Amino acid sequence: MPSKAPKDGIDESRLRIGEPAKHAVGLPAVINSLRLSFDQMGPLRSAQTLLQVNQKKGFDCPGCAWPEGDKRHAAEFCENGAKAVAEEATKRRVPPEFFAGHSVADMLEMDDYWLGQQGRLTHPMVLDAGGTHYRPISWDQAYDIIVEELAAMDSPDEAVFYTSGRTSNEAAFLYQLMVRGIGTNNLPDCSNMCHESSGSALTETLGIGKGTVSLEDVQGSDLIIVAGQNPGTNHPRMLTALERAKKNGATIIAVNPLPEAGLLRFDNPQTASGLLGSRFGGGTQLADDFLQIRLGGDQALFQGLGKYLLEQEEEHGNVFDHQFITSYTDGLDGYLSAVRGVSWEEICTASGLTRAQIESLGARMTAAKSTVVCWAMGLTQHKHSVPMLRDVVNVLLLQGNVGRPGAGVCPVRGHSNVQGDRTMGIFERMPEAFHDRLDGEFGFASPRRHGYDTVNAIRAMRDSKVRVFMAMGGNFIRATPDSDVTEEALRNTALTVQVSTKLNKSHLVHGRRALILPALGRTDRDTQAGGDQRVTVEDSMSAVHASQGRLDPPGPQVRSEVAIVCELAERLFTGAKAPFRANAPTLDWIAARADYSVIRSHIENVIPGFEGFEAKIRHGGGGFVLPNGPRDGRKFATATGKARFTANELQYPRVPEGRLILQTLRAHDQYNTTIYAKDDRYRGIYGGRRVVFVNAADLAAAGLQDGDMVDMVSEYRDGVERRAPGFRAVAYSTPAGCAAAYYPEANVLVPLDSVADVSGTPTSKSVIIRLEPASPAMAGEAR
Repeated sequence: MPSKAPKDGIDESRLRIGEPAKHAVGLPAVINSLRLSFDQMGPLRSAQTLLQVNQKKGFDCPGCAWPEGDKRHAAEFCENGAKAVAEEATKRRVPPEFFAGHSVADMLEMDDYWLGQQGRLTHPMVLDAGGTHYRPISWDQAYDIIVEELAAMDSPDEAVFYTSGRTSNEAAFLYQLMVRGIGTNNLPDCSNMCHESSGSALTETLGIGKGTVSLEDVQGSDLIIVAGQNPGTNHPRMLTALERAKKNGATIIAVNPLPEAGLLRFDNPQTASGLLGSRFGGGTQLADDFLQIRLGGDQALFQGLGKYLLEQEEEHGNVFDHQFITSYTDGLDGYLSAVRGVSWEEICTASGLTRAQIESLGARMTAAKSTVVCWAMGLTQHKHSVPMLRDVVNVLLLQGNVGRPGAGVCPVRGHSNVQGDRTMGIFERMPEAFHDRLDGEFGFASPRRHGYDTVNAIRAMRDSKVRVFMAMGGNFIRATPDSDVTEEALRNTALTVQVSTKLNKSHLVHGRRALILPALGRTDRDTQAGGDQRVTVEDSMSAVHASQGRLDPPGPQVRSEVAIVCELAERLFTGAKAPFRANAPTLDWIAARADYSVIRSHIENVIPGFEGFEAKIRHGGGGFVLPNGPRDGRKFATATGKARFTANELQYPRVPEGRLILQTLRAHDQYNTTIYAKDDRYRGIYGGRRVVFVNAADLAAAGLQDGDMVDMVSEYRDGVERRAPGFRAVAYSTPAGCAAAYYPEANVLVPLDSVADVSGTPTSKSVIIRLEPASPAMAGEAR
């Protein structure tokens, strides 16, 4: 039987520091996966559930968005996927009795690990104005409260509707339709905080805000550059694709401030040699070279690569793909002029790399037949992330590395359907063509004024401009920047509504009233009036596939996200007293809830590429690939109809003397804000999370030693002191002047107003901090 939930959280006094790992996965990952799975689900339930993960007739992993190949292993999941499944399919429950015994104030004292370990939510709960405990409420009463608060708004823009990437295509499509029926485009989502910079840069330069490669492209590429990404923790199944690429002859270059075990050596647990591991001659060395770049220096690297390719073209010729450039691009002259104007000295200063290192990678590019560049948040969460990613595109365009086999851009999404949610219309700034099709399909006038993204939603709540905040999944309070400001912002609202599977901190930082609505997860059977239902998701490479859970729901009161949206929309739009019936979208919400194929029939009429949606997921092996202009036919839906070279000023963080640049990152036993366990074994951290990784020379310069307790204080032009107390300094292999700490604990240091130009993404990878010796009182409070 699975164990009971822990009584306590993480005791930082038991923190132990070991040696960082030099290889990833292998037998330790299998053992850890089984240990955590058995602990949450028990042996039988673990076997039944894990064998259905990412299978064509199973359910999509609630973890990352890395795609599956056509031929799938019986165990088509990774260690962190197994943890995600175990957390959702746990036998632990959080019934009304739990809330009766735990006040909101008491739960606020507990950490994220303890909250998440309590189990699945089972009943709708309400916190009354001035109340100390959540109490059970009927679904009808819960909907009545939401309708009452929405009806009391002076403007539809006084409501904010957040979405997590866990939401299915079907639920997301109905959710955005309901929100636009209310009359607002306030649809912030988790993409605003992670890959918005990718979407901004790629839409401008390639005409599509998504990657342009397939899984086969990655596996067949000649050269793969993995920049600002840690696949061993964040997308472990990607390691299998990299191993296959390696065996096909690929060269792999890792570009990252920290050495990550998964890119050093991969012990594939699906092979005998991988299970034996590197000590016995197994495993695969993945990275041929590791460029330990300075935080925020990636733009300098790619400008340096462009400069090297230009110099080689001028000296030797045959480096640029002139036919591609002439036929499919514009803006080359402006780009080349900008590259000529930047000096090698500044490139090396900004990147922290030597000219020889950059030229060595450039030589690999000139020799490669095809190049793929993969990245994640290490490139997207800086003030200059959008120009940085434009320069990634520039370098690929020079050699025609877009729209041919084995080549292209590969932004790797961290959430299982964050890309699909955007495709479905979860975006505060959808294009006019989408609105036109939506209006034509549902016979109403959708609002055209742009809504709030995540940062602007927080600002609006801070300024008391928002009455109702509703979140479809996720843990908003712990995913967002500037934790103290965000908490106070949410407390300014009249009502917060959280549609959730498990308890988290966002349930405890609330408006004057608060609702918790328990939802089905990916592993749960979804039975409606029309029978058992399936949903769909879209992965990082634009493949859409079905997902269908098989487990009995945690309780009879738990409802699907689709059902929750439909039942709420029915009250908002139908009937003589419905507050938003005047401009209601024409949809049979009851029929949509009963049979999700009704929703898919509308999606195929609104979203290009979904023609024959239902037939494709029923008879097409469980999925299909959406059209992708650059990949499919070198078609670019940009302002000029061509792929666009851009001239970008070189930017990088300037750090004052005695200060450091901090990046926030995940531990290995973590998925986004969900803490699975207490360790980060690949970095040698055991039993705690309040650590800051710092170069040993930087510690010495600050008069500190490895193991000292410190406070991190961020410095921003607004003059506000943001302090994260009680962290243990760990001497680590980081570039001089660079540091790293785990989120959400370090999110308090990220200023709300420090965002990327164009995209508005919080700059969680370039926070200027100073270290101070921790006071005993503050260190004790942190623990």
